[in-house]
Amino acid sequence: MIMQKYNLIDVASVIRSKNSGPYELTFDVIFKDFDMYEKVKAAKIFNNKMFADLYKIKEEDIINIVHFDPAKAIKITIVRPIPSGALGETDVYGAQQHVPLMNSSFEL
Repeated sequence: MIMQKYNLIDVASVIRSKNSGPYELTFDVIFKDFDMYEKVKAAKIFNNKMFADLYKIKEEDIINIVHFDPAKAIKITIVRPIPSGALGETDVYGAQQHVPLMNSSFEL
């Protein structure tokens, strides 16, 4: 079996991050087509270890990873490293935290 490498930015139409309250961040990945979404879901590409490694956080800081089939989407919610609006926090809305995810790749 030959594995092929995919850049997430090439197979997803939406990759974004946003606040999910002052203490959580949510990441959304919406795939361009159902076939790729189903392959990624079946291969369990998005899992606690993958996301923790990508964002250099503890796996315990991942609140949930949800696959939403009707929208061909994956939603990941984590504990914010710094609460929204706290001293030292640089992205109040959490809208700029998706870049590591956007730059990620995987093999299928």
